[in-house]
Amino acid sequence: MPTEARKAWAKELQTTECLTIALSCAIVGLSRCAYYYQPKLQDDSMIISILNTITDQHLRWGFPKCFNRIKKFGYKWNHKRVYRVYCELKLNIRIKQKKRIPPRSPEKLSVADKQGKCWSMDFMSDSS
Repeated sequence: MPTEARKAWAKELQTTECLTIALSCAIVGLSRCAYYYQPKLQDDSMIISILNTITDQHLRWGFPKCFNRIKKFGYKWNHKRVYRVYCELKLNIRIKQKKRIPPRSPEKLSVADKQGKCWSMDFMSDSS
């Protein structure tokens, strides 16, 4: 049985039978923590805007660097929450840009105009 149905049943027992909250929860099989629990509505717009500004400035940063920067700004959000938003924004997909080497322009080999002007380094030595 879902928790919401048990909550409603416990409230009905309190009104009709004049039972305490603890007793009605025990009859229904619901903990008092679950009875009093009110889910928080999460507004992640602040996290989204901060993550977008960080990733616009630093394209190649991953989640750990972004999260450390958010911590330095003074926000105390849970890393799991920030990572969930980070993945929803599809920032966890690695964008690896190719590092291209600039094309080399080949130079013509210099030719000596006279014999003996330049020496080659591959001559053999005498061993006599």
